[in-house]
Amino acid sequence: MTHPQLPADLADRYEPAPVLDRSTPFEGRVWDVVTDRVDLGAAGTVTRDYVQHTGAVAVVALRGEPGAEEVLLIQQYRHPVGTFDWEIPAGLLDVAGEDPQAAAARELAEEADLAAGEWHVLVDLFTSPGGISENIRVFLARDVRRSDPTDFEREGEEVDMPTGWLPLTAASDAMLDGRLHNATAIAGVLAVLRCAGDYSRLRPADAPWPTHPAYR
Repeated sequence: MTHPQLPADLADRYEPAPVLDRSTPFEGRVWDVVTDRVDLGAAGTVTRDYVQHTGAVAVVALRGEPGAEEVLLIQQYRHPVGTFDWEIPAGLLDVAGEDPQAAAARELAEEADLAAGEWHVLVDLFTSPGGISENIRVFLARDVRRSDPTDFEREGEEVDMPTGWLPLTAASDAMLDGRLHNATAIAGVLAVLRCAGDYSRLRPADAPWPTHPAYR
C-alpha cells in the first residue's frame, strides 16, 4: 500500500450521510442515546449507536506577558472516569439560540468569576466522533479581569471547585508527563503554545462553525 502526500490545506469535509431511520433507545437526564441506520452509498448501510450531544464551549483564559503567560485551570470531579481532573472553564450549549461566545463568557463568569476584554476562536473539536456527536468550540480569552457578580448558584460537582493560574509551560509539562488528562484542556493549551504569543492568525469570536448544525 502506498500513501500519497497530503495537501497542506487539508480540511475535514462536513457531509452527513443520509439517515434512513432513527430510534432513541435511551433518554437520559442530559443526553440521549440514538440509533441511526445510515446509507453509506457503495459501502452499503450501517447501524450506529451514539450519544446525541447539545455541543459545548470552553475557554482558555490567559494572563501575563507573551512568553510568560499563565492559564486558568479549575478542578472538577468527573464521575465516569472517577477523577478530580484539572480542566479549563466549559459548559453546554443548552440555551436555545445562544451565541457561542456569549455562552463562553457566561461560563467564565459562573465558574471562575472572570470576564475578558479580548476573545478569539482558538480551536474546534470533536471530542469523541466515534461515539458522541459533541462539537466543542474552545475560545481564547485575554485581557481578563474580575467579573461583575452573578446570581449563579453552583451545585453538585461545581461546589467549592479549586481554581488557579499555572504557567503554560508547566501545564504542557503536566500533560506530557501524564499528570493532566482532560482532552479539551490539552488541546487548548497546546494550541496556545503553537501560537507562540502571536494570536493574529486566530479566527474572530464570531467565526462560522460549520460542523455544528445549530451554527452552520
